Amino acid sequence: MTPGHYTALLLAGVRPGGDPFAESHGVPAKALIPVAGEPMIARPVKALLDSPQVGSVRILTQRPDLLEGAVPADARVSFGASGATIAATLQDILAEPATSYPLLVTTADHALLTPAMIADFCTKAAGADLVVGVVERRALMARLPSSRRTWIALRGGVYSGANLFALGSPQAAKAVSLWRSVEQDRKKGWKLLAALGLPGLLGILRVWNLGKVIRAIGSRLGLNARAVVMADPIAAVDVDKPADLALAEAILGGNA
Repeated sequence: MTPGHYTALLLAGVRPGGDPFAESHGVPAKALIPVAGEPMIARPVKALLDSPQVGSVRILTQRPDLLEGAVPADARVSFGASGATIAATLQDILAEPATSYPLLVTTADHALLTPAMIADFCTKAAGADLVVGVVERRALMARLPSSRRTWIALRGGVYSGANLFALGSPQAAKAVSLWRSVEQDRKKGWKLLAALGLPGLLGILRVWNLGKVIRAIGSRLGLNARAVVMADPIAAVDVDKPADLALAEAILGGNA
């Protein structure tokens, strides 16, 4: 793969009206909560900048004024506007004529993201219109037995998202549009699968495995879709609540 092939979109939305998690740490946005001594957002930005697969990083947020000072000063980093939801934000980006592909999408709370994870995902994502990164439960439980995640059970495995997505072509807009229609239920895996029609329902019934479900969903939408099972199960750990923060700092400190 050509170095610098991906444009990374880092989702760093700021909740209107404040965020209790952020306020408990004395900062105005979750992305600024300190993780092992540095602002949370700085960690995934550094990982992206250190990855040869990534050419530039675009941080999408409603409040760039809050976040600019927390990320590395690098010409490859820029800021863009965030919409009210993740899907709305991505729809806006995909509608821009200047958008170039492929796009790598991740989040500001992916504090444990590493260049090795990015290389693993991007290598396996090459050539697809839409790719979703996932972690298999057995792998994560073997590494972090007490970790609590949102899981979707399919034939042959149980999976959680890794907050890594690749949008390989304009065709991915079809999936983002569907995502937006069910976004309010994104934490309820069975509702999302049901919205995807027969392939999703077969997944709910555990008749099909992950690869077959994703390929069938892609076929239904008219695109080449793929799931990437991450080699490092830590990719499933984001920092969305106090327990996640404690776990992330334990991992970074070598204590988990």
